[in-house]
Amino acid sequence: METSNNNPTQNKDDDPFRIYSAASLGAAIKHYRRGAGLTQAQLAELAGLNRTYLSNLEQGKETEQLRRLLRVLKQLGVRMTVQKARW
Repeated sequence: METSNNNPTQNKDDDPFRIYSAASLGAAIKHYRRGAGLTQAQLAELAGLNRTYLSNLEQGKETEQLRRLLRVLKQLGVRMTVQKARW
């Protein structure tokens, strides 16, 4: 699980999570969900997802869609970061 400070448990909302793998994406999702004060069930309902699917994402389990996305980014030589938005 990689973040800008290499410790996901100390990641500040302003620090972006660097997404290299399903595990680092899962850590980011879990961090922001908890920061929002939501349970997995609540977030899954809001997002129109199955709670089990969200749980799998948070646990860093790869889905086929995620594997494809990470492969495309790698081939382009870019990485994804996740950061709290200020809409």
